[in-house]
Amino acid sequence: MAKHVSIIGGGVVGLATAYALVRAGMDVTLVEGQASLGSASSFANGGQLSYRYVTPLADAGVPLQTLVGLLRGESPLKLRPRLDPSQWRWLAQFLGACRTSVNHANSEHLLRLALLSQETLQSWRHEDRLEGFDWKRNGRLLAFRSAESFEQARRTVRDPLQQQVMSADDCRRLEPSLNSGNFIGGIYNPTEEVADCHAFCQRLAEHLEASGKCRMLLGRKVLKVHEAFGTVVAIELQDEVLPVEHLILAAGHNSQSLLPAMRLPIYPLKGYSLSVPIEAQHAAPSINITDYDRKAVYARIGAQLRIAAMVDIVGYNSAPEPKRLSVIKRLARQTFPMAGNYDAAVEWAGMRPATPTGLPLVGPTAFRNLWLNLGHGALGFTLACGSGQLLAEMIEAQSTSIDTRAFLPKIA
Repeated sequence: MAKHVSIIGGGVVGLATAYALVRAGMDVTLVEGQASLGSASSFANGGQLSYRYVTPLADAGVPLQTLVGLLRGESPLKLRPRLDPSQWRWLAQFLGACRTSVNHANSEHLLRLALLSQETLQSWRHEDRLEGFDWKRNGRLLAFRSAESFEQARRTVRDPLQQQVMSADDCRRLEPSLNSGNFIGGIYNPTEEVADCHAFCQRLAEHLEASGKCRMLLGRKVLKVHEAFGTVVAIELQDEVLPVEHLILAAGHNSQSLLPAMRLPIYPLKGYSLSVPIEAQHAAPSINITDYDRKAVYARIGAQLRIAAMVDIVGYNSAPEPKRLSVIKRLARQTFPMAGNYDAAVEWAGMRPATPTGLPLVGPTAFRNLWLNLGHGALGFTLACGSGQLLAEMIEAQSTSIDTRAFLPKIA
């Protein structure tokens, strides 16, 4: 008899997990509080699938940057301290992870998971004919304005085939639309990808429905998770109580409220994006661009340019801040003045659930049948397929595709 797994969360992580479970022969019930799938943090994220650039936010220079950012409204990183113990706990752990050695070690862990995720998505695309989400392997250029940051990045290059160091002229030849930016050089990876995360969620949902093995409950908020004697036994909705055999929490930062006794090291980092229409007269970049010094990403997704930037550690209010969006638009116009119709840009903000270390929580908990798939931060789309595949292997008690020890939840 097939195992039955319930999942709370219908974003890209929850849907990719459901897809991996169904492919492994399990039955799934997916519960999402919103009326539609992929409509929160997965809706308009950056779109870059940068599998080989997965450096955590926590690094040696970040605390100083944050202090400077308190005085500058245009800083990519914004902190607004609150009378919130969970924020202060998260910040204390984040500061503890802001060391070069920790950053390098965690980057290696994330790289393993990211490459598994790329491999998993490739197999789904080819074996299941999963398409229709503007996927493209168009490469990514990590572009630098500062000589110091460029030199530091050059020293980390290990594979010249995957990471090609380029001069300013090389960058402009590769991507002619860079002529307006004051870039001094870059590192190009030809195998990175781009896709529409929201459309990907819709295609996963269509395949799941067609499988006959996934039941989806939309607009059904989970009020409580019931547990007894170290086992999760049911989830309580507004109008019914559903018994569970296995339960996966993939509800982002909202997961904490479902099991308050578990102190999850998760906090939302607000990010912003613009979706700029590309018309016939425009000259948008054709490859993914990461503006390293301004911490902004540019991705051409179909007929639009997706621009994503900013990290706001400001609490749980997901409403966009107009000043932050206006900064992004102004900097984008300076960098790519002819890239699209900025006056028609669609503005968006999303809450990205992050751990202090940048490593997601993927695996079992102290409850016998409760599993986590949380805390991917800005890498949710990049890591979703690999994280889902790992959980399918864990629940089936199989050997896992990669070493999972760095991602196992270490909480009560």
